[in-house]
Amino acid sequence: MSRQVHGFFYLALAMLTVGSTVIASKLIASGLPPFSATALRFAIAFPVFFLLMRATGAGLPKLCREDRLILLIQAGAGSVGYTTLLISGLSLTSAADAGVIIGTLPVVSAAISILLLRERPQRALLLAVALATAGVLSIAFTPDAAGGSLSGNALIFLAVVCEGLFILLNKKLKTEIAPLAQSALMTGIGFIVAAIPAIFEAPFAHGFSTSAVAAVVYYALVPTVGGFLLWYAGAERVSGTEAALFTALAPVSAVLLAFIILGEPVGLHQIAGIACVLAAVLGLAFAGSRSVKLAGGR
Repeated sequence: MSRQVHGFFYLALAMLTVGSTVIASKLIASGLPPFSATALRFAIAFPVFFLLMRATGAGLPKLCREDRLILLIQAGAGSVGYTTLLISGLSLTSAADAGVIIGTLPVVSAAISILLLRERPQRALLLAVALATAGVLSIAFTPDAAGGSLSGNALIFLAVVCEGLFILLNKKLKTEIAPLAQSALMTGIGFIVAAIPAIFEAPFAHGFSTSAVAAVVYYALVPTVGGFLLWYAGAERVSGTEAALFTALAPVSAVLLAFIILGEPVGLHQIAGIACVLAAVLGLAFAGSRSVKLAGGR
């Protein structure tokens, strides 16, 4: 296979792992409090990233005070905020609905840049925002027997906004940080941030399920570490626009895995929602209005 085909294969696998975080979070939500699960996830992932840095000779750059503050906020929003809100939302809504909503991340990220950075929107971006909004609305107000709920869907969307803020803050860093180093920083800082509220959740006092702990281990090693390695292995072999197209696979894989693994029914409103989200992401990628970078330590 050519270098490009290898890249496509790695990117597809990376997005499959991203979609699987919805399933893992659904399982976690049934047996562990959100901050405890998040702290455990980062406690497992951080040593792996640290060992990868040692093996590759990667180091941490010298950071100014402003960059250190940005990294702290990034870890709080994009790492801890995203994970805890995702788990909390999935305790209330279906994995299929959540899969549709997380697919709006590229569009939400671009919209946040317009609102906060005053970037001038292209016509293609405005159309993508409209399509993504239609996709979310198609499932947000139609909770069904599969377990959908308006409050749960709202929490999932807030998780996406947190991840969008992570991407925005990344543009504000004055010092360029290598992806591997940033992932290690995000998991390390994220563990500290999540561990404080996790103490008050007292997970061991209330008991926890084995399946939830297994899902946290999977989340830490496969989507967090494995997804990182797969994404960058693929991204270095293809163009930014080609890589952007593969982000559309994340919501598709989430909905399919919800159907296959969790046995959740997929209704017409979810199919319509994912169609709108896919059209938005693909249109955004083809327009070349943004380049995609997998959020480190997400």
